[in-house]
Amino acid sequence: MTDLLDGPRWGPASGAAPRKLVVLLHGFGADGFDLIDLAPNWGKAVPEAAFVAPHAPEPCDLAPYGRQWFSVQDRTPMRMLAGVRVAADHLGAFLDAETARLGLAMRDVALMGFSQGAMTALFTGLRRGAPPAAILAYSGRLIGPELLPGELHARPPVLLVHGEADDVVPVEGSREAEQVLRGLGVPVESAWRPGLAHGLDEAGIALGALMLQRHLAAEA
Repeated sequence: MTDLLDGPRWGPASGAAPRKLVVLLHGFGADGFDLIDLAPNWGKAVPEAAFVAPHAPEPCDLAPYGRQWFSVQDRTPMRMLAGVRVAADHLGAFLDAETARLGLAMRDVALMGFSQGAMTALFTGLRRGAPPAAILAYSGRLIGPELLPGELHARPPVLLVHGEADDVVPVEGSREAEQVLRGLGVPVESAWRPGLAHGLDEAGIALGALMLQRHLAAEA
C-alpha cells in the first residue's frame, strides 16, 4: 500500500469536535477540491460532521492534470474490476485511519461519490464488514455487479442520482444498480434528473442533504 490518501477538509459547522464524517470522492480527472465546496451547504444538514475530499491515489493517465481512482484506458470488465479493487484498498485504508484519528466508527461515516468516485464508493461501501451509515452515488454505476451477491458484506442505505442526458456515464448504469441493489435487499432511493448531463444539480444536492440528515444527523 502506498501513502495514505489526503485532501481538503471542512467543518464541522458546529465548531465542535466532529461526531460524524462525510467522505467526498471526486470523478475521473478531478481532485478533492472539485467536491469540497459541497461541504458548507451539506454542513447545515449535518452540523456535527467533518467533511474530507481525498485526492484519488493515481495521477490521471489521460490528461496532464487531475487524479483517477483507476485507469479507464482499458474498459474491459476485467480491467475495470481489477482497478476498482485497488482503489477500494486505498479508500479502505483511508477510512480506517480517518475513523481511528477522529475516534469514530463506520456507522458515523457517509460516503459520497461522483462518477468514478461513485463507482468506488459503491464498490467499497457495500463490501466493508463495518458498513457506512449511507452511500450517495451520483452519475455512477456498479462495477462487477455479477460478483456482488457473493461479496456483499453490508446493506447501507443508498441514494442514486443521475442525469438522464448523461453521455459520459449513461443513466442506465444507475438504473441497473438500483435493480441489482433492490434484489439484494439494499435500501435504495433514486432520482433521475431530466435534461441533466454529467454533473450535479441543485435538486440532486438537496436530496443528498436530506439523505445525510436522515442517516447521520438523526444518530448524533
